[in-house]
Amino acid sequence: MIKSFLRRIGTALKAEFEKRAKKIRAPQTPEEVIPEFTTDYQRIYGEDLISICLYGSGARGGYIPRRSDLNFLIVLTEEGINELGKAFKVVAKWRRRRVTTPLFMTDEYIATSLDAFPLEFLNIRQYYRVVWGHDPLAGITINQTRLRLQLEREVKGKLLQLRGAYLTSRGWGINLVALASQSLTTFISIFQGILYLRDKEIPHQRGDVIKAVAAETGLAEEPFVRLLEVKEGKTKLPARVIKDLMKSYIEEVSRLTAWVDKM
Repeated sequence: MIKSFLRRIGTALKAEFEKRAKKIRAPQTPEEVIPEFTTDYQRIYGEDLISICLYGSGARGGYIPRRSDLNFLIVLTEEGINELGKAFKVVAKWRRRRVTTPLFMTDEYIATSLDAFPLEFLNIRQYYRVVWGHDPLAGITINQTRLRLQLEREVKGKLLQLRGAYLTSRGWGINLVALASQSLTTFISIFQGILYLRDKEIPHQRGDVIKAVAAETGLAEEPFVRLLEVKEGKTKLPARVIKDLMKSYIEEVSRLTAWVDKM
């Protein structure tokens, strides 16, 4: 009787999840949402809206419907940034279309934060497109010394988090896939920073970024490439294979920390 009850609860939860999933209308292309998205923010911020930039996979041509999110940088005046509450409903509306909560900044914040977040600004600048207003990233420079220090901090910090999350996953395939999906985005960002410091061209596709860093650092590319294929839905692997891949993945990240330390 208890099993029957739990089965009915499980069926009901699954039906509700599927019902909500259908309401999330993922755009087929970034261009599908840009006009309305821009109009919404023009309406609520008016003259306090300075610029809107699309960045990430949507800007580099790597957007995958229902798998990728759309990322925007919105630059406001100081008066506008003090009125973030105006965007409550608009942010909620667009999250239902797989648009993440935008990064809200001012021109002054950008100018005074390049030394604190060189990697973040490098990766935004790498692939972005101004969809409204002026270009807030034109002419910015990335301090290489500060970037190297941030890379070391990020790699070593992420290694500790990766080990902890690996243990928390209990070795279950579904948990490991989620872990790989979340962490790979961060490491590809770090890889782009490494290539920038080595004066190497940063490839357009994420798989090519992995291969370029592997060639530069001596890391084994296979764990990163295969997990990226899983993340992008190009392949499905059994739990045992995923578990072995994650073990190799963590070992390569550990090797990367030593390489960055000597950089």
